Amino acid sequence: SEVYPKIIEKFFVAGSEVLVQSDRLWVCRIKKNLIVLLSLVDNLIKADNELPLNKALDYIYTNYSQQITLNDLTANSFSNRDTLNRCFREKYGCTAMQYLLLYRLKIAKNLLTHTGISLNEIAYAVGFSYDTYFIKQFKKKFQQTPTEYRRVSRKLAAYQ
Repeated sequence: SEVYPKIIEKFFVAGSEVLVQSDRLWVCRIKKNLIVLLSLVDNLIKADNELPLNKALDYIYTNYSQQITLNDLTANSFSNRDTLNRCFREKYGCTAMQYLLLYRLKIAKNLLTHTGISLNEIAYAVGFSYDTYFIKQFKKKFQQTPTEYRRVSRKLAAYQ
C-alpha cells in the first residue's frame, strides 16, 4: 500500500525534528507531522476493518457463545459465502465455520485448564447446544476427551 511509505516518512521527519530542534517552531512541526501520521494510521485501520474477514472475525469473537450460522457471518461481513470462505481459507486454511469451531474449542481448552466448570457448562458457554457434540468435536480435534485434557493440562499448569 502507498500509505506505509508515507507513515514511515512522517515518522522519520518527526524524529529528525526532535533531534535537530532547529528553531522555536520545531514543536509545531512535530505536532503537525504526528497529526498527519495518526490520521494515516487511522485511515489504514479503518480500511482494514472494512474487510469482510475482519468483520466476520469481530462477529465471531463477540458472539461465539451464541448460535452462529454462515448466514449470520455473511450478513455481518457484507459478503457472500464464497468470498468469505475464500478469505478464511487464504488466511487460516479453513472455512469460516471451521474457524468458529476451532475458536470455540480454543476457549473451551482455556476453561478446562483454568476453571472447575462442568463439561456441560463449558459446552454451553462456548456455543455448543449439546455437550455430547462438544465432546465429540473436542476428541476429534485433539485426540483426547475434554476430561483427559483437563487432567493433563492442570498438571502442566501446576508445574509452570
